[in-house]
Amino acid sequence: MDKYGLVGYPLGHSFSRDFFNEKFKNEGIDAEYVNFEIPSIERFPEIITENANLCGLNVTIPYKEKIIPYMDELSEEARHIGAVNVVRIGMRKGKTHLKGFNSDVIGFTRSIEPLLEPIHRKALILGTGGASKAVRYGLHRLGIETRFVSRNPKEDSLTYPQLTPEIMDEYKVIVNCTPVGMYPHTEECPALPYAAIGRNHLLYDLVYNPEETLFLRKGREQGAITKNGLEMLILQAYAGWEFWHSED
Repeated sequence: MDKYGLVGYPLGHSFSRDFFNEKFKNEGIDAEYVNFEIPSIERFPEIITENANLCGLNVTIPYKEKIIPYMDELSEEARHIGAVNVVRIGMRKGKTHLKGFNSDVIGFTRSIEPLLEPIHRKALILGTGGASKAVRYGLHRLGIETRFVSRNPKEDSLTYPQLTPEIMDEYKVIVNCTPVGMYPHTEECPALPYAAIGRNHLLYDLVYNPEETLFLRKGREQGAITKNGLEMLILQAYAGWEFWHSED
């Protein structure tokens, strides 16, 4: 039986295990999907050596960037983005070979593109982690300028107190790439001036549990278009399956 899995910490919120095991059952695939919840990325090699039938992995918070040094090869997109969320495990010259991919960018762009209007030319990306890098890459491919927003001052980033009504009016797309508002902390939301959001804004949250975060609800109440990250998650999962079985 082939084995696939998810690497991250913590993993109680993840939907990947149920998604793939249901897929295997429905399609008669002789495989299982398990969670590898490791408190440190230094434990990653143990997963590889202790699971000889492991064919592929997904990678989630907080290891999408930290896992890169363990890869033997990166896809072009993963290298440009600087984050990996899919690992294909194979053999080359009698040795285990790990190739890192990024399916987040595929899931995100396919999910958000139908909602984009000509007015959506600039985007604020909340957060600076691995997922935010994939979102930036995807938005640039769609022709949208981006600016990161971080809690702490960083080069080429804004902080939340710097988000004036004028900046909010300039950036009509806002993508939350942080876990703020994720279950069980559903009463939290990014510290935005929500009164400056209007019907021309598009708010996208990578969080999908709860279905409508406080971030999205506040945007909807201001007339904005809103969408959560569930479709992105499903689309990136299918793309990851294709990566695991590709030959490149």
